[in-house]
Parts: sequence; structure tokens; C-alpha cells
Amino acid sequence: MGFSRLLKKASLAGAFFMSTIWLPTAYALCTAPGPLPVFAVERVVDGDTVRLSDGRSVRMIGLNAPETGKKGRSAEPFAEAARRRLQALIEANDGQVSVQVGQEPKDHYGRTLANIFGRQGENLEARLLAEGLAYQVVVAPNVALVQCQQAAERGARQAGLGLWRVSPVLLAGQIQRSGFVLISGQVSDVQRNGGGLWIELQGSLVLRIAPALMSQFDVAQLLRLKGKTLEARGWVIDRSRRGGLASGQARWMLPITHPAMINLPER
Repeated sequence: MGFSRLLKKASLAGAFFMSTIWLPTAYALCTAPGPLPVFAVERVVDGDTVRLSDGRSVRMIGLNAPETGKKGRSAEPFAEAARRRLQALIEANDGQVSVQVGQEPKDHYGRTLANIFGRQGENLEARLLAEGLAYQVVVAPNVALVQCQQAAERGARQAGLGLWRVSPVLLAGQIQRSGFVLISGQVSDVQRNGGGLWIELQGSLVLRIAPALMSQFDVAQLLRLKGKTLEARGWVIDRSRRGGLASGQARWMLPITHPAMINLPER
């Protein structure tokens, strides 16, 4: 083994040692449910996507890493750090990962949706969240590790690690383009109709819960939110690109598919 390889392994061991000092207890609960198929990783695409040796592109469940530079856009802060860290975690597992495909197995890009684990059963999504290198996200029905992944992110947020060194939370009125957002805003109105539950925030943003998903939520609590401030996350849509807006409609819409996407105020 060459010196550079030894140095790389030593630096990885140091990183693992340091991280165990502050990782939240819940991180240990994000473990593989049992024996899973193991695959070699051909390439780390970015902080939340890998390509396996069998040709599958795997989008990791439960996190959204900062975007690398694409389509003329600059890379977001910590995008390269997340990619390198995922690469290091996989190298520390001899280039192999265990894969648990989600209940919904594919996304609309054709990528496999899966949780991936190291050889000791540790969830690599939770690892990145605990180090502040990605945001925790929830897309039903792939919600098996929601609680422990939330706890992993919470520890990084409380410690001000990575993405949380400077608050990434936008006010609802600061949204400028479609894509993933973490926002905070005061609720100006809540309505329930045939299209679902609509939570309007000051700043031309509305959160929408589809009718088929309402049973997952405490609707009575949501209907009492007017005047209160909440935090939400997910992928915002620019409704002005869909043929125009009706008078009084919010330009931006954030579909909410799981309760974990909203951080509600204390009752």
C-alpha cells in the first residue's frame, strides 16, 4: 500500500473518531434492518447520489445535499464538501454499500430511491445529516428512517455544523426561484376545500396538502395556525409558469406530503 493510500485511510479514521464525539444518540438507531444486498459503488455523483457497479443511479432517501454547479449555476455552499464526504465514507467501506430500496422504488428521473448503509449497518444519509452536509427531507411513502434522520439533522443544527453555521432559513417573501427551500413565515390564512388544505404564508407562498394525504395530519391543529409562525421545507413550485395566476393567488406553492415537512409552533 502506497503512502498516499495510508495517509487517506489515516485521515478517514481521524474523521470517524472525531465525529463519534458529538454524533447524537439517535444516530445509532439509523441502522440497517437486517442483512441487505451489497453493491460496489462505481462513482459518487454528488452528496446524495451514487452510481452502482450494476449501472443503477441511486438517489439516497431522506436527505437533500447542496446542488453542485449545473446549467450555468454556481455550486451551492458545501456541495463539494458533501460529495467528498460521501466519497470518503464509501471508501472507508472498501467501496461497497448495502442498499435498501424504498417503498417507492424510482423517482421521475428513473433513479433508484434507496437508503444506503456501511458495513457496520450505519446509515450514510444520517451520517451526512449529522455532520451538517445535507438537509433532511421527507417524500412519502419512503419514510422508514424519518425520526432518526430528523434527530441526526437536529444535532447538527443545534451544534451549528456545516450548513447550519449560518442559518439557511429563508423568509417566505425571499423565495426567488423553484427548487428546494427551507422557509419560515407567518400564516395569513388556512383554507380547506376540494383541492386539499391550503396554508397561506405572508410573502406569496402557499403550502398545499392534497386530499389523499390529509389523514396523515392533525387537520384540527393546522386549521388553527392563522397568525402563527411555522417552518416548512421541500420543493417549491412557481405557479406563474403554468398559464398565469388567478387574482389573489400566491405565486409560489410548496406541496406538503408528510407532517415532518412542517415544524409547527408549540401548542
